[in-house]
Amino acid sequence: MGTRPRLYERAAPGIAGLGPLWFLDAGRTFFAGPLIYNAPHQHGAPVFLAGLYGPFGLRIQGGSWQACRTALVPAGMVHELDVGGEPIAVFYLEPSVDGAHALAPLVANAREEQGALFGAGTALPLLRELWEAPDAAGWAGEALADMVDVSRRRARAGLDPRIQRVAAAMTDAERVPELAALAHKVGLSPSRLQHLFTAEMGVPFRRYRAWGRMRRAIAEIADGSSFTAAAHAAGFADQAHFTHDFRRTFGAAPSQSLRGVRL
Repeated sequence: MGTRPRLYERAAPGIAGLGPLWFLDAGRTFFAGPLIYNAPHQHGAPVFLAGLYGPFGLRIQGGSWQACRTALVPAGMVHELDVGGEPIAVFYLEPSVDGAHALAPLVANAREEQGALFGAGTALPLLRELWEAPDAAGWAGEALADMVDVSRRRARAGLDPRIQRVAAAMTDAERVPELAALAHKVGLSPSRLQHLFTAEMGVPFRRYRAWGRMRRAIAEIADGSSFTAAAHAAGFADQAHFTHDFRRTFGAAPSQSLRGVRL
């Protein structure tokens, strides 16, 4: 973390001139910024959520609304958010790095409801600093790696190593290898790989592959590409196709979180 100045824990949520912060690499996706409401949606990777200055509303699979400061939602679980325009941190960890278990310790004093974890937060000062610092795009990767390393040391279980290898191959390749090739790589039949992939990841193989395409489009936009160019680079038919899939993935239009991104 170096000698960066620490910021006050109760800094004002509204900081003039700061756009949404996105960070993406091969194994991590991070967003910090204000959100209002995200309709029911589901992701291809587990997601850790943290209200940076107060609680937010989270509803799992059409159940009751819960007010929470942090939460961990497994991959494939339908959920919706009511953040009320306040800043929130959203962090996805790909299975090529580790499983949802590695994020669970970030939810302190956790309670489980409908398969999701709700609780207090152990990393809020760091996450607020990422949001508040104008130069955070330059050191977010290092900070997130430190956060995951600390959390991982407190975790217990792990993903099946064969699924980790498959996820790594899908993440590293320019084009996702065919199912049969991946199955051969880890010594499984295609049908067995699909079954094990869903059991370990919480989402089917095809949905995770679609999640990878969405991550690539977001990375292109975060690097300065237009929505249209990013959609084509990631393999979408056009911008409308990308927008439709973004709404399905995140429960809101891409313009809410991808305009004015910090580069």
